[in-house]
Amino acid sequence: MTNLRDTLAKHVDEGPVPGAVGLVARGDRVEVRAVGSADADGTSPMARDTIFRIASITKPITAAAAMMLVDDGRIALDDPVGRWLPELASPVVVRTPAGPVDDVVPAAGPITVLELLTSRAGYGFPADFSLPATELLFSALGQGSPQPQLVAAPDAWMAALSRIPLLHQPGDGWLYNTCSDILGVLIARVAGRPLPEFLAERLFTPLGMTDTGFEVPAAKLDRFTSFYRPGPADGPELVDAPEGQWSSLPAFPSGAGGLVSTVDDWHAFARMLLAGGTAGGHRLLSADSVRRMTTDHLTRSQRAAGALFLEGQGWGFGGSVDVEVIDPWNVPGRYGWVGGTGTTAHITPSTGAVAILLSQLAMTGPTPPTLMRDFWRYAADA
Repeated sequence: MTNLRDTLAKHVDEGPVPGAVGLVARGDRVEVRAVGSADADGTSPMARDTIFRIASITKPITAAAAMMLVDDGRIALDDPVGRWLPELASPVVVRTPAGPVDDVVPAAGPITVLELLTSRAGYGFPADFSLPATELLFSALGQGSPQPQLVAAPDAWMAALSRIPLLHQPGDGWLYNTCSDILGVLIARVAGRPLPEFLAERLFTPLGMTDTGFEVPAAKLDRFTSFYRPGPADGPELVDAPEGQWSSLPAFPSGAGGLVSTVDDWHAFARMLLAGGTAGGHRLLSADSVRRMTTDHLTRSQRAAGALFLEGQGWGFGGSVDVEVIDPWNVPGRYGWVGGTGTTAHITPSTGAVAILLSQLAMTGPTPPTLMRDFWRYAADA
């Protein structure tokens, strides 16, 4: 069996990934390896405490924050969200997914907290990104853009969202991404404070996640990676430098993909989930909330419709759930997700395993790259 360093180094030495940090853990046995560089020039060696844009592995953290409010009795899973998000109190749905955005019918029922948590509210990305309603998510909301400084503040963002129809009736189907951003706004409004403050108080500080947030302070920029997309034959193309989009707090803190973090910080979050919501002798989440987060909530037809993203997996709250063994790394009950900036993080409650991989080369589509698949294969065998 190969080792973790060689698994990562293969993709760094042979290209195109500038660097990566991987963590594989079972209980108290933790293996961490850092390879390559934080920049494509090779001037900043990758380290265990390197800070990455973690993209969509933000989603499980946002879901956990929402479940804290459920545990507090501030919201309930079957509550209509229109009480706190009046912009969504009277949603309309396109008559047909491919139809014009002005050919709509009223929603058959309200959008609920549960439907946001399970990405079944009717907003998000389907397999066909060219649908008129989907194109509006990109053009009007900045969805899918790794440029947080260009996204409008939550109230303006919600006002724009209210003018975009749902792709399907609430609860009928799974769509990617947007529901987690709406959930972030919901958390802030229910809590009566900005999302970054709520996450810092209720999750990051208790868990010791000292390098996790929506911005990188100036004193930590030397540990922050550059971010790239695959470029021409002469190497990756720079998208964002350390002093760029994440060097100051954005107006819209994205609950879908806005956080920066390290492998050890995300591991602290993972350990809390594996411990049934406790950390350091303190309960942060109820065991029932953790169970709901890590349980598949989709029907077979909903999983099939989301196959472009899910590849046969189910969906819990903020992350996928393996429902059958499809590949060697799939273990029924494994929970987690991937991020478009080249990140992935999973826990397997049945075995107590954690697997976290952070890199800084953008994915070119929903299909996980070979580096991730090789990492999952190693983690499954470790």
